[in-house]
Amino acid sequence: MPAFGNLSKKDMCLLSLEEAVKIRKECRRKGKKVVFTNGCFDIIHVGHIRLLKEASKLGDVLIIGLNSDDSVRKIKGPARPINSLSDRAEVLSSIRYVDYITAFEEETPRRLISLLLPDVLVKGGDYRKDEIVGADVVEAEGGKVVTIPLVEGKSTTKLIERIRNRV
Repeated sequence: MPAFGNLSKKDMCLLSLEEAVKIRKECRRKGKKVVFTNGCFDIIHVGHIRLLKEASKLGDVLIIGLNSDDSVRKIKGPARPINSLSDRAEVLSSIRYVDYITAFEEETPRRLISLLLPDVLVKGGDYRKDEIVGADVVEAEGGKVVTIPLVEGKSTTKLIERIRNRV
């Protein structure tokens, strides 16, 4: 993670929305291209790593919008997340492709995207461009929307199913 002010990488495991917006503004001022993606990132697998790796190549700074625990439950059901927000953030922060992480409570990151206005919005290839939340906001500001191909058969849901079937 690039340093921001007096914060070190260890201090920046999970930024507040206000801190994320400040970082975005500083990046804009310095002419750095900001890439944004979001998700639950409940159990990290190779599909996540490849998405983050490819997303990081599209700009200078990669910011992750991480669904809160309540947000994950709304989307995935009462048995999820497997890992808490703080655990998911700590794991994500250890991945070299990730620069910053901020959480959001809503079911979608629309408000977060509207506040950050990234230069590039990235989602997995299971989304069509017209299904990507915030794509319209990013494009209206001159940014671009990119989908990264999925790794076939790799998802947290499938991983959980495999574990359950082995028991």
